Amino acid sequence: MSSLTGSSNVENLSPQVLRQVAKEVAALAKTPLEGIKVYPNEEDITDIQASVEGPAGTPYAGGYFKVRLVLGKDFPRVPPKGYFLTKVFHPNVAANGEICVNTLKRDWKSDMGLKQLLLTIKCLLIYPNPESALNEEAGKLLLEQYEDYFTRAKMMTKIHAMSGKTSKESRCSEPCSSMAGSNSLGAGSKKHAGEKKLSAVDKRKKDKKKNLKRL
Repeated sequence: MSSLTGSSNVENLSPQVLRQVAKEVAALAKTPLEGIKVYPNEEDITDIQASVEGPAGTPYAGGYFKVRLVLGKDFPRVPPKGYFLTKVFHPNVAANGEICVNTLKRDWKSDMGLKQLLLTIKCLLIYPNPESALNEEAGKLLLEQYEDYFTRAKMMTKIHAMSGKTSKESRCSEPCSSMAGSNSLGAGSKKHAGEKKLSAVDKRKKDKKKNLKRL
């Protein structure tokens, strides 16, 4: 945590701000947003962690991405820092996990709540913005070779964003199933071809016997 956030800013924020943040975190934990789960940090309210489910129809579908919002000493006048703790291939996420989105930059307003921030991060998985890319490779692929971008992002999701048994199954499901499918198809085709050969030989034997009987 120290590498990303440094020391806690609890002592630097006013009691009023801390109460508001604690209230928002408690509300989000009690009534979760769709596809977003917040984990309250009782030791440091300025370090907010959540899990965002990858939206359907995106290369992030099926994955669960850990994210962190770090409230600085000037919050809410200055926007919090946003990070993906889970590795993700995305134009707006840097190698260290830092998130680049206008809501956390020039569009920030001090009255914005944590709910809106988390929803914005989820929306970023649906609508990446290559114009403000922190990952230039991902941004370029998104614009020029979308299928390659989709494949790469999906692969990263399977490797890093699917935990435990699900991850192993998912990581293997497509290549293994497609391989099994092609192998079974190949075996079936070979078997079918072999059966055709045998039936042709049997037919010739029967015809030969018929001809001998006629003679």
